[in-house]
Amino acid sequence: MALGGVPVIILKEGTQRTYGREALRNNILAAKVLAELLKSSLGPRGLDKMLVDSFGDVTVTNDGATIVKEMEVQHPAAKLLVEVAKAQDAEVGDGTTSVVVLAGTMLEKAEKLLDENIHPSTIIDGFVKAQEKALELLDQIAEPVNVEDESTLRRIAETTIASKYIGHGPEKEKIVDMVIQAIKIIAEKKPDGTYDIDLDNVKIEKKKGGSLLDSQLIRGVVIDKEVVHPGMPRRVEKAKIAVLDAPLEIQKPDITTKVRVTDVEQLDRFLEEETRLLKEMVEKIAATGANVVITQKGIDEVAQHYLAKHGILAVRRVKRSDIEKIAKATGARIVTNIDDLKPEDLGYAELVEERKVGEDKMVFIEGAKNPRSVTILIRGGFERLVDEAERALRDALNSVADAVVDGKIVAGGGAIEAEVAKGLTEYAKSLAGKERLAVEAYVRAIESIPQTLAYNAGHDPIEVLMKLRRAHAEGKKWHGIDIETGEIVDMWERGIIEPARVKINALKAGTEVSTLILRIDDVIAAKRTEEEEKEKGKKEEEKE
Repeated sequence: MALGGVPVIILKEGTQRTYGREALRNNILAAKVLAELLKSSLGPRGLDKMLVDSFGDVTVTNDGATIVKEMEVQHPAAKLLVEVAKAQDAEVGDGTTSVVVLAGTMLEKAEKLLDENIHPSTIIDGFVKAQEKALELLDQIAEPVNVEDESTLRRIAETTIASKYIGHGPEKEKIVDMVIQAIKIIAEKKPDGTYDIDLDNVKIEKKKGGSLLDSQLIRGVVIDKEVVHPGMPRRVEKAKIAVLDAPLEIQKPDITTKVRVTDVEQLDRFLEEETRLLKEMVEKIAATGANVVITQKGIDEVAQHYLAKHGILAVRRVKRSDIEKIAKATGARIVTNIDDLKPEDLGYAELVEERKVGEDKMVFIEGAKNPRSVTILIRGGFERLVDEAERALRDALNSVADAVVDGKIVAGGGAIEAEVAKGLTEYAKSLAGKERLAVEAYVRAIESIPQTLAYNAGHDPIEVLMKLRRAHAEGKKWHGIDIETGEIVDMWERGIIEPARVKINALKAGTEVSTLILRIDDVIAAKRTEEEEKEKGKKEEEKE
């Protein structure tokens, strides 16, 4: 910029700026590309993605949350969609692919309105009104459910894992059984009759080997560690557990420290003192009545010997997250200084036992003081199968928990989207002018979900959508797509059921991110200086 012949520099040299319709179209294009990438993985017939990171590690999955987390997206608008997908996963644990597809399709439909010279603000107002009406319709349509309705909860879990690799065959039944058992154990009824579910009470542990049918649910905590000393007991009943965040070893001197020893007796006294201190530590623990010790830190070999003499089972180097779960499950207090350990700080479990699982040993803590603490141990023939089973299990746990906590469910297979679209089409007739066009565009975006389900199953999406519209016009509100035949059938009778909360959150999140992108008319990207590039390179090296 020049003023009176004198240049005025506002932005740093090398800064790139796009503005107006060009900036908006670039952002919409980036969102559409990400949505197109995820579209083919939606639904029971969705295809998988193979993701290879910079280290060459391979992930094969159709889980939307995993795909967006593993991809290194660069475009800022696409990053917004990735953040929304992550938020959907954190909030409700499912529907991540749907939210990206919805947002991408909303922006695609909005682009056509922009081509007709409709202002972004008008489109945004129409989308917001459509969202409010859609949420109102969803709330009216949804059916009630509770934790006692086990058959319905099973259907929800089955619907969630139907799109996963393990969603077919006998493994499906095993996963569903464990999910329902876990939810029934951890669900806590509140005075008002609703339920509270804390999924932190469910610990998922993976171990390669065997088959998925060897997976099991344990009422307690399992840790992927073994007993530290061969002389210790492998099984302790009525366990009193000391949970420590303190080492059972003498603090090592600093690397630059020098210890000058002039004769052998001095060295002997030094070692004797070390042994005495370790013995005192063990005796303090034994004096509290503890017969199991679990610590986040290390245990010296001498301390191991004395613990074994006292008949105490000990496990060391346990992860912080596991330490917290053990403390919560057994009612123990995590102690950071052994001098502070008291009998009332100990946790309790009916049984602590080391067992062989595959080629490794694991410690099982069963019959914990907190009855709502469970562990699901997943087995599988190879590592990637175990990882995919874990993702499916987490999604199913989240879906069933959402349904129980929220207390409302809807039919899947595109049924709920078609019913909401029908209601919004009627609502659009009550509007005038350009806002009506925006609401109609929103309807077409919602209908993209059943269209994508049909396309991924190998059916004609337009033909299927026409049949679906006709069925819902006749009042068949729970009719959706039979992916096997492409026909329109009653999804409720087929047992294709989903939590209303997942659909509600996906609509909210998809609308919010699409309207946010439509508000952007200027993108200013600063160029990194050499120092910043070097700093970025250092950080990447540290990560590696």
